[in-house]
This record gives sequence, C-alpha cells and structure tokens, in this order.
Amino acid sequence: MRAVNESPPSRVASAVFDVLDPIPFGFFVGVLIFDVIYARSADILWMKFAAWLVSIGLVFAIVPRLINLFQVWFGKYRTMRAARLDFWLNLVGIVAALFNAFVHSRDAYAVIPDAVWLSVVTVAAMALGRIVMAWRHAGFRELRHE
Repeated sequence: MRAVNESPPSRVASAVFDVLDPIPFGFFVGVLIFDVIYARSADILWMKFAAWLVSIGLVFAIVPRLINLFQVWFGKYRTMRAARLDFWLNLVGIVAALFNAFVHSRDAYAVIPDAVWLSVVTVAAMALGRIVMAWRHAGFRELRHE
C-alpha cells in the first residue's frame, strides 16, 4: 500500500471554493437561530429574517457546489471517498434548505415546527460534511492498492 499523491486542483477554482464555501453554512446557522427564536417568541420579525437568510444562503451555495461538483466527480478529488461524502452531505443540506425556503414562504404561523427541523437537518448535514473533510485534512489520508 502507498499513499495516493494527488495533484492539486485548479488554484483559481480552489480559491473561489475556499472563499465562498463557508458563507452558506453561516447563513443556514443564522436561519436555525432565528427559527428557534421565532418558535419561542412568536414575533414575526424573526421568521422574516430567517426567510431572507435561507434565500440568500441558497444563492451563495450555488457557485461552491458547482465547483465542488466538478472537483469531486470529474477532477482531482474523484478518488477521495471523504470528498464524495462531503459533497453528498452538503447536497442533502442544500435540498433541506430549499424545502425550508418553501416552508418560509407560508404564512408566519404555519412555519413552525417544519422550519426548525429543516434548519436542524441543514446545519447538521453541512456540519458533518465539514467534519469529514477536517478529519481527512488532519492527516488521515486514504490509501489505495496498486
């Protein structure tokens, strides 16, 4: 067995991905916080904030996921199981956020409890994806038989 030496992906694509990837996660964490506050207080302002944050987070999630799509499935990371798992977990998070955006388009009092559990699914899936990649970058490299 020997460690796989992968050549780095495009530097521009990696730089754009590294800059834009944390932004949607921050927005979705904000959505979770505002949904919990709205569930506790029933002040419509918090639901409106959450609706805006989930929409903006979805817009910011497009470019990094497209870059990640090409890196993981067609590029230099195609042999990395951790990168594929991260891709799928982020995709699950984005799909849950999309459904959350649809939930937030309802009347304010019809949002809870669906918005809270969709926010939890979104944040949990994206956080697990980050943990998987951090575990991989911490030095636990994948080995391949040749």
